[in-house]
Order: sequence, then structure tokens, then C-alpha cells
Amino acid sequence: MATQTYTVTGMTCSHCVNSVSTEIGKLPGVTDVQVDLPAGAVTVTSDQPLEQAAVAAAVDEAGYALAS
Repeated sequence: MATQTYTVTGMTCSHCVNSVSTEIGKLPGVTDVQVDLPAGAVTVTSDQPLEQAAVAAAVDEAGYALAS
């Protein structure tokens, strides 16, 4: 198992959380997505480490961006 935390910018409400969680959850191997809305932190648990580009693409698909 691998756990990684990312900072996502632009999330302001529960709809944002749902959108980001849904898109990241579609990535192969993802078993859990937890979002801390006030902090903008997204913690992803997966079978193996994810490529940051894949996570960034999923977040972008949801309409948000990973902080650099």
C-alpha cells in the first residue's frame, strides 16, 4: 500500500470534494481518497505509488489543479 498527500487548489465546497474524490478514485489501484477541504489536502491510498502526472490529470478533469 502507498499513501500520498497532494495539495489541490480551488476547492471551496462539498461538491468540489466529491468531484476531486470521484476523479482520483477512478485511477487504477486507488483504494481510498480522503479530502481535508480547509487545508486543500487530498490523501490518496493506492496499491502502489501513483505517478503525479496521473493524479494531476484526474484533478484537472475535476476542474481543479495540484499546487506545485
